[in-house]
Amino acid sequence: MFRGTNAITLDSKSRITIPTKYREELVADCQGKMVCTVDIQHACLLLYPLPEWEEIELKLCGLSSMNPQERLLQQVLLGNASDCEMDKSGRLLINGPLRNHAGLDKNVMLVGQLKKFEIWSEQAWQSQMQQGIAKIQSGEIELTERLLDLSL
Repeated sequence: MFRGTNAITLDSKSRITIPTKYREELVADCQGKMVCTVDIQHACLLLYPLPEWEEIELKLCGLSSMNPQERLLQQVLLGNASDCEMDKSGRLLINGPLRNHAGLDKNVMLVGQLKKFEIWSEQAWQSQMQQGIAKIQSGEIELTERLLDLSL
């Protein structure tokens, strides 16, 4: 399970370095093979260990290519999916279209989200956090039944 926020950098060759604390688990679980795609709700990227991505592909495969909404989702997620493999130094290459979608420059945030990571530009992540906390504090977020049952 991945959790926490890590400030990392995008190097001159468009690579990010996965923090050491995650590398051993990623090598054990997926030999460092991952898949990166766009987030359809935010200007960030989703980075999945290969086995987790394969489960998503099975779900996407079950959608109908004849249904315009389902096909669009397949096109966006699968069309932007990029295989990434960690090198011996824990680096992953992020391709141009993915970098552009997330507006990545040198300062990047790698955010653990249980079974995947989100990759944000530092500025977009800070803005997302400020907006999210403000919405929660103001009561703007409607608490669903599941959220009401969540005890922290």
